[in-house]
Amino acid sequence: MITALFRAFDNLGDRGLRRFIWYSVGGAIAILVLLWVLVTLLLTQSAITAIPWLDTAIDVLGGVAVLVLSWLLFPGVVGLVSGVLLEGVAKAVEARDYPDLPPPREQGWGEIIRTTAKFAGVLVFANLIVLPLYLIPVVNIVVFYTLNGYLLGREYFELVALRRLDEKSAIEMRRRGRLRWFTAGLVIAFLMTIPVLNLIMPIIATAFLVHLFQNSGTR
Repeated sequence: MITALFRAFDNLGDRGLRRFIWYSVGGAIAILVLLWVLVTLLLTQSAITAIPWLDTAIDVLGGVAVLVLSWLLFPGVVGLVSGVLLEGVAKAVEARDYPDLPPPREQGWGEIIRTTAKFAGVLVFANLIVLPLYLIPVVNIVVFYTLNGYLLGREYFELVALRRLDEKSAIEMRRRGRLRWFTAGLVIAFLMTIPVLNLIMPIIATAFLVHLFQNSGTR
């Protein structure tokens, strides 16, 4: 697994991946900045209590809350932005490191968009459901990494596996190697919490899972 992760980082130097990196970074930053600006404007233009000092405090706390929520929901946001690009990332990694593979199963834009929307939607919705637990010290860390580790490991595995296997075979492979894919998801979830690196984590995660899949003993 460590070797697969290092190979994924090494793939970032590939010319074929650079445009995906810039698209991912630019899109993620644009959406998060827009979200923060809109909520900040909404708070600052609204007199909630008509008490100046209290309204100012609410504005400040609201801005902080938006930043915290952005951090918690970042995996889903950045996944939504770059999800439609990840098929191209997988192709670029395979072309460079596994040139003898047969052509993958063709996926139409409709399927890619549906998969991306489901992926991002589940991540965001699940994190919103457990949001109260994020207010409890220690518990918040355990819940965040366990939940997102499971979801990210599953979704990135499916992204890669369904290019090469039918749905039934992919599900069976995931079940046989569930600990492997969950551990990979934990690694991805942790790296997604590192500032700056999290902007390109969908690219790294896709390359990481391509390498794990191609070198998996469970296949």
